[in-house]
Amino acid sequence: MEINEITEKILKCAFKVHTELGPGLLESAYEECLFYEIKQSGLIVEKQKALPLVYYDVKLDAGYRRDLLVENALVVEIKAIEAFTDVHTSQVLTYLKLSKCKIGLLINFNVASLKNGIKRLAK
Repeated sequence: MEINEITEKILKCAFKVHTELGPGLLESAYEECLFYEIKQSGLIVEKQKALPLVYYDVKLDAGYRRDLLVENALVVEIKAIEAFTDVHTSQVLTYLKLSKCKIGLLINFNVASLKNGIKRLAK
């Protein structure tokens, strides 16, 4: 499946979750619901998988965890915050680098309209 098709399916799932729940919940609630919807859509998705940091030849457990990894190709980072900041973008870009993925989605569910809470990032 092409990365744009995967992205489209994920975003449909995110809109479904946001329509049902609206803003104001904890990030973990949105993560669980989005994980469920992505699985229901037929995509392969992993939740809260550890992401080691490789420093030279040493693999370190630095405590990084991607919220969702879809089709082993796309990182999804979920937020329930007032607004994105540069650190949120940097976080996703770091996850892309560490996981060797090219595309990431940063989704903020704490918005009135989800279209204002989506950032697509590329490495």
